[in-house]
Amino acid sequence: MNETRKGKGRAERGVLERVIIKGTLRLEKPAHFGNGDIVGFTDMPLLRDSVAGKPLLTGASIAGALRNYLWQYQNGYGVSEKYEAAKKSLAEALFGCIDDSNPEDKATRQSWLFVEDALGEAPALDHDEANPQQCPGVELRDGVAIDAKTHTAEDQKKFGVELLEAGWIFKLQFELLLNETNKQLLPALGLALRGLQNKEIGLGYRKRRGFGECSVSNWEINHYHLTEPKELVAWLEKAGCNHKGSADKVETLLAGELDFSDKRETFTIDATFKLESSLLIRSGTGGANAPDAVHLRSRRGNEYKPILSGTSLAGAIRNRAYRILKTIKPEKIEAGKTNLIDEMFGQRIEGADDVPTGSRLLVRETEIDGTTDLVQTRVKIDGFTGGAFPTALFSEQPVFGGEGARVKIHLTLQNPQDEEIGLLLLVLKDLWTSDLPLGGESSVGRGRLVGDCANMTLRRAEKTEQWEMKQVADGIEVTGGKTHGDLETYVEKLWTI
Repeated sequence: MNETRKGKGRAERGVLERVIIKGTLRLEKPAHFGNGDIVGFTDMPLLRDSVAGKPLLTGASIAGALRNYLWQYQNGYGVSEKYEAAKKSLAEALFGCIDDSNPEDKATRQSWLFVEDALGEAPALDHDEANPQQCPGVELRDGVAIDAKTHTAEDQKKFGVELLEAGWIFKLQFELLLNETNKQLLPALGLALRGLQNKEIGLGYRKRRGFGECSVSNWEINHYHLTEPKELVAWLEKAGCNHKGSADKVETLLAGELDFSDKRETFTIDATFKLESSLLIRSGTGGANAPDAVHLRSRRGNEYKPILSGTSLAGAIRNRAYRILKTIKPEKIEAGKTNLIDEMFGQRIEGADDVPTGSRLLVRETEIDGTTDLVQTRVKIDGFTGGAFPTALFSEQPVFGGEGARVKIHLTLQNPQDEEIGLLLLVLKDLWTSDLPLGGESSVGRGRLVGDCANMTLRRAEKTEQWEMKQVADGIEVTGGKTHGDLETYVEKLWTI
């Protein structure tokens, strides 16, 4: 963007200091950085550098994610920018904005921060004789829309996505320009980078369904004061300077006071369940000698672990929430009207006039621990003869639970309303009591969970409340909050909407 003055061309910026920050970003979960094209064997291929052929994470993607995080931290979720506002937020000042506050001098304000593109590197992992594929590569995931009435895949709504496996490394570099009037941008940038470091900022495709989770370490900062000849020469030569620092915590590098607090409001559920049956979320790929259906696995470190995907979990939760609301308040989910489900999970595209919206419910992709792999052989039975159906013998490899098998679920609802919290609590109850199965083949007993423990946190501007729920011998024990029974008030709110 060009920062201009009416009749005077580009304005003088008066840069006195330059701060160059470097860090190492590591993918903690699979991520998709797409190019928008449909070329090759998959519907959504990865973006690769045309020269090096490596996966490319563009500076625009990084800057957009940081800008959005800083804006939401200062203003809250769901708040739109007001271009005519005289006072700009730190996100607008740091990353640039459209400025209509002065009718006589409309302009676009240029960003003070430069963000470099980053090429992906696949670091070698510890040697493992049983796993010759030592470096993180690419995995393929199938996506499909499920019909809420038939519980089967909708016609022509299956697609393939190419993902970078967890473990890929990207070298980040930022350059911040400072003058006499914008020194507050340094701690603002530090706040955004802390969010990136602490896994609060996702990158790429479907961040709200568990993809793109990342962390940053090995921070390095060089702060050049351009009024000092030696530091000016050091910056020109891309050398270090006397004001160099290195640490794992961004706050030690970019410390500063901010005149606002966190405006984000959330309701989070961290729950742990026992897997006492089997679970099968089908993987789209497998070896030549693999069974016909294999549970989904994804690389974590030096091995491939069974996972509960965010897309599968979110689909099951949305479908159960729809059924609950249809039972309690059927008039609230009439066709063609905006309803509570669409507001929480996002508007689905059913017709040409539908406008998609983002989900306010964030679901993480989690690993499943303590499971056993067994292959089951099944056969289709002819309903007329009672015998085996010809050519219908197939084998499956789900993950089986046991004494130590645990499934973790992490949900975050942005801008939670009381009735929405109540709806999520009813869904949690169904998961807890094995009434809501996950994955495929629930009709033969797969995907049943039993609740073990859960922590819930409601963070609002005026208060923060926490509850702990756990299974005991004689039932469920709930502690925390104002009273032990106040969670019921959120459920009761559903009846009054």
